Amino acid sequence: MYSWGRLMRLTTKGRYAVTAMLDLAIHQDQGTVALSEVAARQGLSLSYLEQLFAQLRRRGLVSSTRGPGGGYALARMPHQISVAQVIDAIDENIDATLCRGSKDCSAHSACLTHYLWADLSDHIRRFLADITLANLVDQPHVQEVAMRQDKRQEVFFVHTVS
Repeated sequence: MYSWGRLMRLTTKGRYAVTAMLDLAIHQDQGTVALSEVAARQGLSLSYLEQLFAQLRRRGLVSSTRGPGGGYALARMPHQISVAQVIDAIDENIDATLCRGSKDCSAHSACLTHYLWADLSDHIRRFLADITLANLVDQPHVQEVAMRQDKRQEVFFVHTVS
């Protein structure tokens, strides 16, 4: 028997990508942002972020600049990038069916509840497509967390440089 947690899960890959893209959106006024800064603020693996951002760049969601002062920036305005686009860009699949949408749930056909779970997947996809990075940036609790992370990073930077 499958538990709900095993049926429907956004993996670390999807969570990291959305979190990092939101961090870029919050800090877009600073120009390009180094992935090491995103990794430090969000407590994410830098090497994993580098892999994700290669995919995000290929899909046209971020642009990169090399060299001193280089880093990443959103390739479009935050209101033009949905959470669903970020998840799609890294080849993440949110699917509540056991058969990953193939209608091959059991004995090479759809199971009794296949269409229920397929409809749930469609609702989740539409929900995430309706949320943009700008929507998230505008959330008061997101702003509060971002300010706390920035202050913590400033304190860390001052202590490591001095």
